[in-house]
Amino acid sequence: MYALIISLQSEFYKSRKTLAFWAAILLPFLICAMVAFGFYTKSENILKLHYPPEVLWITYSGAALGVMGMLILPFYVIFMAFSVNNIEHKNDTWKTLFAQPLGKLSIYTAKYLYAVLLIFICLFLFAAFTFASGHLLQVLVPEYKFSDYSPINLLSKFYAKLFLSSLGILSVQFIISLIWSDFLKPMGIGFIGIIFGSIVASKHWEYAYMVPYSQPSLALTMKKTAGGSDFFTQDIYASLATALVLFIVGYFIVAKKSIK
Repeated sequence: MYALIISLQSEFYKSRKTLAFWAAILLPFLICAMVAFGFYTKSENILKLHYPPEVLWITYSGAALGVMGMLILPFYVIFMAFSVNNIEHKNDTWKTLFAQPLGKLSIYTAKYLYAVLLIFICLFLFAAFTFASGHLLQVLVPEYKFSDYSPINLLSKFYAKLFLSSLGILSVQFIISLIWSDFLKPMGIGFIGIIFGSIVASKHWEYAYMVPYSQPSLALTMKKTAGGSDFFTQDIYASLATALVLFIVGYFIVAKKSIK
C-alpha cells in the first residue's frame, strides 16, 4: 500500500502541469459556463415554455450531459490515457521508473488509478458546476425556479453512470498507449472507435453495449433492465468487465516490457 501511495504521488507531481490534468478542471467549467450563458441569453424564450422545476433541471443538465457523454468525455479519456503514459515515453524514463524499489504492479496500478482519478475529478466538477451555475442563473433571472427542486440525486446518477461507462474506453486506450509511444496511433484508433461507437449507439444495434466507445452514450439513456434497475444496465456491466480484463492484460504488458 505504501508503494502504491508513493507511486500515486509521483504521478501527480509529474502530470500536474500537463494539459490532461488541467483539462479535468477547465473542461467542466467552460462547458457549464457556456450552457449557463445560453440559458441566460435565451431566458425569455425558455421561460415561455413554463417548465416545472424538475423538467427545467433535466433540460439544463441535459445540455451539458449530451455533449459530455457523446463527444467530450470519450475524447478526453483517449487524450488523458495517452498523456499519462506519454510522460514516460517522451522522457525515456521507463527504465528509471522500474529501477525504483516499488514493484511494477504498484507503478502500473498507480498510473491506472491516477487516470481513473482524473476522470472522476472531471465528472464530479461537471456535476458541481452544473448545480452551482443553475442556482446562479436563478439569482440573475429570478423567474427560473431552480431552487424549487433538488437535482442532486439526478446529477449523481447520471454522472456516476458516465464515470463507470468511461472505464472501458480508458482501459482500451491505456493499453494502446503502453504499446505505442507515438501520438497518432492511440489518437487515431480512439477517433475511429468514437465514430464506430457513435454509429452503433445511434442505430440501436443490439450489441452496441459491447463496444466500449458507445458505452457513455448508452449510459445516458437510463433504460430499465429486466430486474427494474436503470443504473446497472448492460453497458455498465460490459464497461466494468472490459476494465477488469484489460487491467490484468495491461499489467502483463508492463511486466514483460523490455527496458533498453
